[in-house]
Amino acid sequence: MKKMLIAVLLLLVLAAAAFFTFAPGYVDRDMNALDGKPLPEITGEAQALHNSLTIVDLHSDSLLWKRDVLAAHDYGHMDLPRLKQGNVALQIFSSVTKTPTDQNYDNNSAEGDNITPLVIGQLQPMRTWSSLLERSLYHSQKLNDAVENSQNELVLVDSATEMDALLGFREIAGPRTVGAMLSVEGLHNLEGNPENLDKLYDAGFRMAGLTHFFDNELAGSMHGEEKGGLTDMGREVVRRMEAKGIIVDIAHLSHKGVAEVLAMATRPVVSSHGGVQATCDVNRNLSDEEIRGLAATGGIIGVGYWEGAVCDTSPEAIVKAMRHIRDLVGIEHVALGSDYDGTILARFDTSGLVHVTQALMAAGFTEEEIRAVMGGNAVRVLTEGIEPQVAGKPTDEPTAFEAPPA
Repeated sequence: MKKMLIAVLLLLVLAAAAFFTFAPGYVDRDMNALDGKPLPEITGEAQALHNSLTIVDLHSDSLLWKRDVLAAHDYGHMDLPRLKQGNVALQIFSSVTKTPTDQNYDNNSAEGDNITPLVIGQLQPMRTWSSLLERSLYHSQKLNDAVENSQNELVLVDSATEMDALLGFREIAGPRTVGAMLSVEGLHNLEGNPENLDKLYDAGFRMAGLTHFFDNELAGSMHGEEKGGLTDMGREVVRRMEAKGIIVDIAHLSHKGVAEVLAMATRPVVSSHGGVQATCDVNRNLSDEEIRGLAATGGIIGVGYWEGAVCDTSPEAIVKAMRHIRDLVGIEHVALGSDYDGTILARFDTSGLVHVTQALMAAGFTEEEIRAVMGGNAVRVLTEGIEPQVAGKPTDEPTAFEAPPA
C-alpha cells in the first residue's frame, strides 16, 4: 500500500510538472495564431521603402505570455528577432491583468477572471496571484529584465529624451536596437486607489486605457454591463495622467466614456488598437464623430490587424480603415495598433509588416503619408504626450545607447 501511495504521488508530481511546463505554451500557440491565408509577394520597391521607415506599433500583449521576448519563436506574433525583421523602431507593450469569463464584445460582467489561472499556471510570483497591480509591476519587471539582458538590442523608452536618443541611434547604426514602452490595458489595476498611478508611472508605464472588457471604478467599458461614462474617480485619474505624462488611451472605453474623455482632454488622446465603424461596423470601433473628436485633441488611431477591428485579416482591409481616417480627418491621425499576442488571429506576424507598407503603396498613399502612418505620427504624439505637464522639467542630459554587438 505504501509503495502504491508513493507511486500515485509521483504520478501526480509528474503530471503537475508536465502541466506547468507545457500548458502555458500550448495556450499561447492556440490563442495567438496566424490564419495561413495567402499573402502577395513583396516587391523590391515596397521592401526598400519599408527598410527606410521609422515604424511604431501602439499595442501588443506579448508580456502576458510565458515567452522570452528576446528569443525567436515559431508561434505567437512577436519577439525581438521578429521586431528587427519587421524594422520596428518602437513597440508598446501592454499589461493585461484581468479578462472576464466568457469574454465577448457585447456584454461582460466584472466577475470572474481568465488571467488568474494563466498567472498561476505560469508560476508567476505569488504576489501576482491576487493583485492586479502586482501583475502590472511584474510585467514591468519582466520587460526591464529583457532590456537588461538584451545587450542593448532592446531599450526602454519612457521620456522624450530617450525617444530622441533611440531614433538618433537608429539613424546612425541602423535597426539593431528596438525601443520598448509600457502601457496598461484597463486601470482596474489601480485597485480602486488613484495613488497607485504613481507606482505605475515609476515602473515605466506611459500609456493607459481606462477600461478593458468590463466596467470598473473609473468608467464603463464598451463591452461592459452598464457601459456608463466616467466616474468621479475616472475624471480624477484622467487629470492625473495628463499631468504626469501618461497618455490616455480610449480603446475599449464606452461611447459615453469616449465622449467625456474627449471633452475634457487637454493633451492628445490615443485609440491604441481597433478600427472604425465606417469600414467595420463592430461596437468596439470608433464612429466618425468619435474620430473627429479624437483628431481635435491632436491624437492618433492605431488600426488593428484582426477581424474584430477591420472585418478581415488582409492588409487591404487594414488600409481601407486607414484610408477612411485619412479622408475624414487627415493622415496625421493614422497609426498602427496590431494587438499582437492579444488572443487574435492575424494574417502576418510582426516580421511581415512590410505587407502593410505594400498595401498602402498599392492604395495610392504617397511616401510621405506612408512614413506618417507607419510611425511618424506615433513618434510625434508619444514624444509630446509622455512629457509631464507640471512635475519638474525634462532633463537636458542626452541618453547614450551603447551599440549592440555587430
